Amino acid sequence: MTHLKYNVLIAGAFVMVLPFYWMVITSFKDYAEAMAYPPTWWPEKFLWQNYVEAWNKPEVGFGRYFFVSTYTAIVCTVGTLVTSVLAGYAFARMNFFGKGLFFYIVLATLMVPGEVLLIPKYIILSNLGWLDTYKALVVPWLASVFTIFLVRQFFMTIPNDLWDAAQIDGAGRWRFLWQVMVPLSKPVLITSGIFSFIGTWNSLLWPIIVTSKPEMRTIMVGLQVMNSEAGNEYHLLMAASTFCILPIVIIFFILQRFFIEGIARSGLKS
Repeated sequence: MTHLKYNVLIAGAFVMVLPFYWMVITSFKDYAEAMAYPPTWWPEKFLWQNYVEAWNKPEVGFGRYFFVSTYTAIVCTVGTLVTSVLAGYAFARMNFFGKGLFFYIVLATLMVPGEVLLIPKYIILSNLGWLDTYKALVVPWLASVFTIFLVRQFFMTIPNDLWDAAQIDGAGRWRFLWQVMVPLSKPVLITSGIFSFIGTWNSLLWPIIVTSKPEMRTIMVGLQVMNSEAGNEYHLLMAASTFCILPIVIIFFILQRFFIEGIARSGLKS
């Protein structure tokens, strides 16, 4: 039975890794080899200039797309963590009228498809004159119900004795939150930050809707534009795709220990 489980896991890992392998290998091929049939599983010659050409191919260059995506992802991640810490602490540790009802109302918004809110958000931002600005890319994503839920779940696992000890030392709720609760919540906060960063980095539909200027495109929109411009130059498209996923892969491998720990610990107590 154990061998069967390992075989299934190995087969699943192979299926998931194969597209990434094909993307990276194709990014080093020339046009003829990338279009060849049957395909080759190893390039005859590694062409690093594919990455240079892919980087410079879009109208404003991938460097600009990288900057826009990095800026929006960092701001959205920091904003999401701050609002989630404040809301999660309020729902987990403070008592106020209607707390349970209000929490379930907030949680119920997870059942609303995001696509339903695209038009109302667009109209609001258009009336504010925020289209084609960083505000349009950032402000709607400064809070996340799912992240609030994760943080709240983790805060509920922290013993109340710590709050009693903090009061004896003269600490108020604000000091207790940032000097005790937040340091203890590093795993779940890193997990939530990874979720937020990846979600913002991979966002395509919303940036397409609220931006039209080339210099305001995110990297995913830039990749989509390049897909229409490059046509069947798959070697360049694969090089550009590698640009897109590389930061996420690096971040995940660096923080994967906290990611797994945060997922496990945030779901222990409801």
